[in-house]
Amino acid sequence: MLANSLKIFVPLAALLLWASMFTVDERQKAILFQFGEIIKSDYEPGLHFKIPFINNVRKFDNRILTIDQQPERFLTQEKKDLIVNSFVKWRISDVVQYFKTTQGDELTAGRLLYENINNGLRDEFGKRTIQDIISGDRTQIMSLMTQQASERAKTLGIDVVDVRVKKVDYPERVSNSVYKRMRAEREREARDFRSKGHETSERIQADADRQRSIILAEAYRDSEIARGEGDARATEIYAEAYNQDREFYRFNRSLTAYANNFSNAGDVILLQPDSDYFRYFKDPSGNQPSGKK
Repeated sequence: MLANSLKIFVPLAALLLWASMFTVDERQKAILFQFGEIIKSDYEPGLHFKIPFINNVRKFDNRILTIDQQPERFLTQEKKDLIVNSFVKWRISDVVQYFKTTQGDELTAGRLLYENINNGLRDEFGKRTIQDIISGDRTQIMSLMTQQASERAKTLGIDVVDVRVKKVDYPERVSNSVYKRMRAEREREARDFRSKGHETSERIQADADRQRSIILAEAYRDSEIARGEGDARATEIYAEAYNQDREFYRFNRSLTAYANNFSNAGDVILLQPDSDYFRYFKDPSGNQPSGKK
């Protein structure tokens, strides 16, 4: 009889013990309820106890969560449409307040949070021109929105860690015209750069041609001067050499003339027999015939 009682009591006791315990992870926050009423919420990570069938526990993620919102349409100061894609990082700061305002539903929390953020973004974009937004004011916008959203989110029991604008774009209906205008502007700048480059190239080429002409002219001048000086020096040397023996000079000149005039077998020259040209044919010593000088 006792054994049968133990078989029933021990599992029942284990079941009651298991139902009376719960653990809280370091990544979680927990709320203890009693018949739907919040009893306690400040639980540290670890093992805790509750009254079975009377108390129940709900746990919530205490990590930094991200809500990636669908792109929204905002108007700028010039009443131009922009499609803004943004996201927000947040975490639970007051779990009781979070549960009361959202019933612990992350989707509800995200919707309520983004209503505040979108209103703030709409106001900030409405104060600025497209040029202001694109040129660098987004950093200031994100800093302001993080601060403002954090203040507003306190009523939800949420702490906003960061608000970021991922992308700002024109609506599809105007994107093509904007891109065409940007492309035309870039092509105009490219043509301007090419024109300036061509002008610079022509200027460099003209300067190079001018310097080339100057260098060639100076080189030709210097070469003619050197050649003239060389010819003058050669003539001077020849004159000094031939003045030492004028008869030898005449003889050498005659041999050179003979070699040049009779270089081919068919060469013919018509002269008078007593011409000075045949002096060394008639007399190897080169003496003039009587009656001639």
